[in-house]
Amino acid sequence: MSQKFPRSGRLHRRSEFQHVYDRGRRLHGRFMTLFVLPNDLAASRLGVSATRKLGRAVARSRAKRRLRELFRTGRPAGPVDLVIVPRRELLDAPWRDLQEEYQVLLKKGLRPAGAGGRHGR
Repeated sequence: MSQKFPRSGRLHRRSEFQHVYDRGRRLHGRFMTLFVLPNDLAASRLGVSATRKLGRAVARSRAKRRLRELFRTGRPAGPVDLVIVPRRELLDAPWRDLQEEYQVLLKKGLRPAGAGGRHGR
């Protein structure tokens, strides 16, 4: 199996990102904020939104590489669109901690609405 991250596995247009922001489920973590929205496609897609608040171009690129690798190695079970917004803490976080948080947030995001959580939210 190819280790490449195909173009079809990414969100590209601003409208695609906006659709996930508006209709998706938002989950906050220590290293990232994850937006999850089921899609009607055959595969999951990833979008990364690394703003200048994260740091210079080198830092933003490193964050994007780390997040793409998390997605590549831990793809969601069903077809979903994910937008991940990295936090500064992600840059220096141990890989194991990133994997753990990503899996926890993803599992929460894929849970049906109203299932579990405090007060049935």
